[in-house]
Amino acid sequence: MEILIAIAIMALGALTLGAALGYAATRFKVEGDPLTDKVNAILPQTQCGQCGFPGCKPYAEAIAKGEAEINLCPPGGDEGVKKLAELLGREYKPLAAAAEEKKRVVAVIREDQCIGCTLCIQACPVDAIVGAARQMHTVVESLCTGCELCLKPCPVECIDLRALPETLDDWKWRYPVIPVRAVHYAIPVAQGARC
Repeated sequence: MEILIAIAIMALGALTLGAALGYAATRFKVEGDPLTDKVNAILPQTQCGQCGFPGCKPYAEAIAKGEAEINLCPPGGDEGVKKLAELLGREYKPLAAAAEEKKRVVAVIREDQCIGCTLCIQACPVDAIVGAARQMHTVVESLCTGCELCLKPCPVECIDLRALPETLDDWKWRYPVIPVRAVHYAIPVAQGARC
């Protein structure tokens, strides 16, 4: 009889804990993958496709699943690779040869040559190009990510890339700036002095 009571108490406890876990699973359900969101937050959100993926979110998903290397994003640069390595606990690897770090650039449309074809507007992943059909287009510099996706579709090749000057907001410490060497100093001793 005591064994049946013990089994009933254990079953009741298991049922209670199972119900509590079931409720918690539905009440506190996490939408999406939190690791993917953390990786995506580190990526520069240029949506340029230079990593081989159609945008930053698909690249973040591939990194989180372990299907892609962390060193394929040129706009994120070496600093982005270091942050991803730290987050994921992976070994740091310098940018891949195909993903050389580039200076920050923006697209500039030579407005006198623009024919208003709208192909650049369709190619821009961040809607940084404004204009209308058969009208001159221009680039909103603050929105442009320098992804270079507007260059190829332009039939008259009137889009150039201009390097942006470094500001305090995007300045990065480049180390080592000065080569460090061991320096030996000789201390002059006055004549007749004793040590």
